[in-house]
Amino acid sequence: NNQHASVRHQLQAGEELRVFFPVEERSEGMIAEDIPLCIVYEDDAVLVINKEANMSTIPSREHPAGSVANALLSHYDKQHLASTVHIVTRLDRDTSGLMLIAKNRFVHHLLSKQHQQKAVKRTYEAIVHGEMIEREGTIDEPIGRKSDSIIERTICENGQRAVTHFRVMDSANHKTHVSLELETGRTHQIRVHMAHIGHPLLGDDLYGGRRDVIKRQALHSTSLTF
Repeated sequence: NNQHASVRHQLQAGEELRVFFPVEERSEGMIAEDIPLCIVYEDDAVLVINKEANMSTIPSREHPAGSVANALLSHYDKQHLASTVHIVTRLDRDTSGLMLIAKNRFVHHLLSKQHQQKAVKRTYEAIVHGEMIEREGTIDEPIGRKSDSIIERTICENGQRAVTHFRVMDSANHKTHVSLELETGRTHQIRVHMAHIGHPLLGDDLYGGRRDVIKRQALHSTSLTF
């Protein structure tokens, strides 16, 4: 009703409630870059984009610019939106497909809780080496950081639980087109799990894939449910 109220105030029928989110401070050094984004869906709370391959989610020492985060800041500036970057579902630099982004800290918190409660569903498609005999199944193997690498992950007993469900869509010429659904979201989860069962992704030379057909891992995020 255009008046400040205590959080203990009990709403009555006919009253109007407005919630104002505090202005968010952007990270120092994070610059806005006018990079086109393929926007699949957008409202006042969330944004879903179709990320291209060879694009980092956030800046890094190796790739300090040209990331999704840099592009988002520019997109928000054009909307006069005082928001920083809140990535809900990240993708590796060379993985393409759908990403879920929150437009403020409150929505990010809600979606992160959904994520923890496994209410955010993500499906991927990949091309892997070899023709898979098992047509569908579940890989339930813990994943942790490889002891001699800051990037590579591996299956290890003291790692975090990781669960990937797979279903073969087609196979031919010593390759398999597979659909994958993540129950958990560990770093490099699909790449590590598929390599573990003897079917590394095409182009994924970090985990045993060859780059003669494609120069990046053949992995695409095809659907999001939240």
